[in-house]
Amino acid sequence: MTSNPFFERSALPYELPPFAEIRDEHYLPAFERGMAEQLAEIGVITGGAGKPTFEDTVVALERSGALLTRVANVFFNIVGSDSNERIEAIEAEVSPLLAAHRDAVYLDPKLFARIDTLFREREQLGLDAEEARLLEQYHIRFVRAGARLDAEGQARLRELNAELATAATEFGQNLLAATNAAALVVESEKELAGLGSAAVTAAAENARSLGREGAWALRLQNVSNQPVLAELADREVRRRMLAASLGRGFGAEGRNADLAVRIAALRAERAALLGYQDHAAYAVADQTAKTAEAVEEMLGRLVPPAVANAEREAAELATAMRADDSDAELRAWDWQFWSEKLKAERFSLDTEALRPYFELERVLRDGVFFAAEQVYGISFAERADLAGYHPEVRVFEVFDADGSALGLFLGDFFARPSKRGGAWMNELVSQSRLLGTRPVVVNNLNIAKPPAGEPALLTWDNVRTLFHEFGHALHGLFSDVRFPFFAGTEVPRDFVEFPSQVNEMWMDRPEVLANYAKHVETGEPMPAELVERMAEAARFGEGFRTVEYLAAALLDWAWHRVPGPDALADVDAEAFERQALEKAGVAMEAIPPRYRTGYFAHIFSGGYAAGYYSYIWSEVLDADTVQWFEDGAAPLHEKGEIFRRELLSRGGSVDPLAAFESFRGRAPEIEPLLTRRGLVS
Repeated sequence: MTSNPFFERSALPYELPPFAEIRDEHYLPAFERGMAEQLAEIGVITGGAGKPTFEDTVVALERSGALLTRVANVFFNIVGSDSNERIEAIEAEVSPLLAAHRDAVYLDPKLFARIDTLFREREQLGLDAEEARLLEQYHIRFVRAGARLDAEGQARLRELNAELATAATEFGQNLLAATNAAALVVESEKELAGLGSAAVTAAAENARSLGREGAWALRLQNVSNQPVLAELADREVRRRMLAASLGRGFGAEGRNADLAVRIAALRAERAALLGYQDHAAYAVADQTAKTAEAVEEMLGRLVPPAVANAEREAAELATAMRADDSDAELRAWDWQFWSEKLKAERFSLDTEALRPYFELERVLRDGVFFAAEQVYGISFAERADLAGYHPEVRVFEVFDADGSALGLFLGDFFARPSKRGGAWMNELVSQSRLLGTRPVVVNNLNIAKPPAGEPALLTWDNVRTLFHEFGHALHGLFSDVRFPFFAGTEVPRDFVEFPSQVNEMWMDRPEVLANYAKHVETGEPMPAELVERMAEAARFGEGFRTVEYLAAALLDWAWHRVPGPDALADVDAEAFERQALEKAGVAMEAIPPRYRTGYFAHIFSGGYAAGYYSYIWSEVLDADTVQWFEDGAAPLHEKGEIFRRELLSRGGSVDPLAAFESFRGRAPEIEPLLTRRGLVS
């Protein structure tokens, strides 16, 4: 193929990929040429005469693989957000090829010899701080990738990496199919009692799209406790909904349970090959946590008070249920429903009645964008002339406080069958002064799309997700580094959630909430007393939320603390999961983990293996930072500038905890988190 939109840098503003020209058939040839080009570029590096220099080795390596980066950034965003059978076939073919290509780079003995020589002589090279860190990080990456293994070890490592790439791809594709197939179909509208009219209409649309005219279908999100469980009045429908959710990946058709065991075994073998006790020890060694023991100490400190809180909440809910039915016992499918009833009674708060105050367009422009304008001085202009990868994708140009161009933000907000569940941020173009590129970032969410002509009304959780993911977007947009290695969110996994969690603080800050929380029909602001009740209600159910999260984090940890593949021989995934939760002290029948093994995409097809702990690890920094923002010692825009300059703009170019200390003035403290989550008396 001689004509391919990936073969040249895009001529569009900010090098936005030319989506109008890109076809499925362009991806594989672009991957093939991109890998070949990078290997040729590395051949030039390793063929250089004389002693290596920082410029002819490290900088040249940073410049290599431009075509491969362009196609990979676009393709893997499409895999998550708008897949189809052709895309899935390409993914299955290219994933092991990419794993082999990565090994060809990081196991190249001549290339590592040059990196190693430079690293040993680094003190004499006259490098600035970012250059010195780049050399150090490359050296670490090569060693962790197996550069010091002997030939036999490297051969086995290549096999393991290829198998893992194939298995992770299969897990993700199975999950998308299983989630679509598990949509709960009901034949009577009465079974949807409790749902708002918009949700009922959406369910009818879902059923039609599945070929079930006259029925109603409730699509699943990629979590255990489906949000509709809080609203469905029919207890049997709730039971069926939760069963459909929890069963994904298990049973006769559930290949993901067996895949999970296989993936965990392969990772355990790879960790042992690289000299680590287990995959968890390998995974955290280059994170801010550094050791598995540090992670376990933190999680262990949180479990007892979280479980105690959840048990108190369970007793309250059981009492409320028995007042309605003296023989009823609290089950997992009852928790959210009765929690909402109790919340409504205690705080006079009707969750469904809040939705008209959270219309998507207003939350986006007058909430998310407005907060960014107030804190950082940036502004936004929608670019209808620029096309995204799907008709629903919107493109916004972002300008700095002085009016200069900053980058592009793409918003893809609605759920569809071709999109995986959850919410995430991707970078289509990363910022780099070396390459002369500015950021192009994407936020993907899974908000239920309303019928044509009707507004998209959000839940409070949807609002939180919108602010959270935009925090990731800001991390990418504010990047100001020389080398692409460090751009934007290229930071340790247990640090990457920190900026996004901080951005959640603006959703209920009074001046921001007042700006966007206005009734969709009347334009009236949310009443002050309702705002107060929302604040009180926000702390309700913290025990449930913490246990649900910790159960998933500890399940992830258990799968990756296995000391070698033999420990997983003939293991049944459900039995392993049950034993792991019991051992960790979080096996509460009424609170399933946020993700079970069969649909735990974060760890089996994403980048969070032995890293799901990072959300609460990052929340320690987040809670401490929120306290700093709220202490009133300086104007908000001044603090925003400090936070941007010292942390958001630095990416991975400085040690993350050093970046934290540079604006906070000290090391992080856990007490603000414990207070926030009700884990102190």
